[in-house]
Amino acid sequence: MADTVTESEAAPAAVRHAEEVMGTVFSFDVRGGDTEAVRAALDAALASLHRVNEVFSTYREGSQVSRLARGELAVEDCDPEVTEVLALGAEAERVSDGWFSMRYEGRLDPTGIVKGWATERAARLISGVPGVSGVSLNGGGDVQLLGVPGPERPWRVGVSDPLRPGGLAAVVSAAGADELAVATSGTAERGAHIVDPRTGRSAVTDLVAVTVVSPKLTWADCWATAAFAMGSRGALEWLEALPDVEALLITAGDEVRCTGGLAARLG
Repeated sequence: MADTVTESEAAPAAVRHAEEVMGTVFSFDVRGGDTEAVRAALDAALASLHRVNEVFSTYREGSQVSRLARGELAVEDCDPEVTEVLALGAEAERVSDGWFSMRYEGRLDPTGIVKGWATERAARLISGVPGVSGVSLNGGGDVQLLGVPGPERPWRVGVSDPLRPGGLAAVVSAAGADELAVATSGTAERGAHIVDPRTGRSAVTDLVAVTVVSPKLTWADCWATAAFAMGSRGALEWLEALPDVEALLITAGDEVRCTGGLAARLG
């Protein structure tokens, strides 16, 4: 779980909005740009999130993904976004050697990639508005940051401490990065919901949380999920080998393990 850390100094005019969709809350913080143009882009981004929910929800019997899983619909008959997400999910499965999976109880379930992908896409839609200097979009605790909130001021994201409710385990700074994402997988907020693809049951590891920092939320979200399922020893070695990825791992014994370059992202 992460939250954007606000600053007190003067900053470009901000448009903020919170929207309930996909079973969580999406919080927008947009800096700069013409307010009317920003709000039009925000409306388009909100529409895209609601459409994603309609198409990909595994809780809706009539969604395209549910019909696809039952064999009632072919991939080529779905929205183009379905093909895109399935291709991204297949790549995540390949890179993680199967520790990330788009199957649950034997059925197609791309839930693990959809929210991160949808959040990143919505943030990029708004960042294209002329004059917008920065966008922060928090999708249920996973954050995509683009640009800056103001001159010489980076976005900063607080990472919740899973063992100390209300406390922070770290603060991630986007200083020097045009884009940065922060995604956390763990048991503190939703219990044992992450599946071990090798057993089909809840992942039982020494970890309580994995936070991944990388440019794109689509991948940060996938890698956090896969790493949690691996356990701390395998996950740290694997994450170290991924390009443009840093991570913070917290074990049930309150041990903190980090990738070598994470310290440069803290502040």
